[in-house]
Amino acid sequence: MLNYDPLQYLPTSEELPSSDETPVDNELQDTIPHLLKSILAIIWSERRDWFFGIDMGYYYNPKQSAIVPDGFLSLGVQRWKTRPKGRQGRLSYVLWEENGVVPILAIEIVSQTYNGEYDQKKLDYADLGFLYYIIYDSDNYQPHKGDSFEVDRLVDGVYVRQPGNPVWMPE
Repeated sequence: MLNYDPLQYLPTSEELPSSDETPVDNELQDTIPHLLKSILAIIWSERRDWFFGIDMGYYYNPKQSAIVPDGFLSLGVQRWKTRPKGRQGRLSYVLWEENGVVPILAIEIVSQTYNGEYDQKKLDYADLGFLYYIIYDSDNYQPHKGDSFEVDRLVDGVYVRQPGNPVWMPE
């Protein structure tokens, strides 16, 4: 009997670049995702089935470069992973190492240098199947693009703005 495992031919997180080496444009790009991660760590302290990545490469296709959200949340994955040789923590979020679990949420903090948060990144995250996409433009760098705070939910392949403040995400 022939045993074939297609995953054995895919690069591992150890082999893929773990950073794009791009510095953040402002302090909030670092502070907000870390604050959200800290809050989740407190309210979900007993849960072990979630992961929040910050400025971490998300590999969804071995033939494509990673995308690097300012923050992203995955549910239904191990909170902590052990890498080869007993090393702790993820270097990147590699879809084929996470049993195909696509993150449920992506967060982008708009900076002085516009990086497509209101258009191309929104399309990319929709194509990848992120259920929620949050954009925060605290300093109103892109007033003509959209509101300073937007929460969108993926509906039939297109992001739809969620009304209200606060926004409830039942998942």
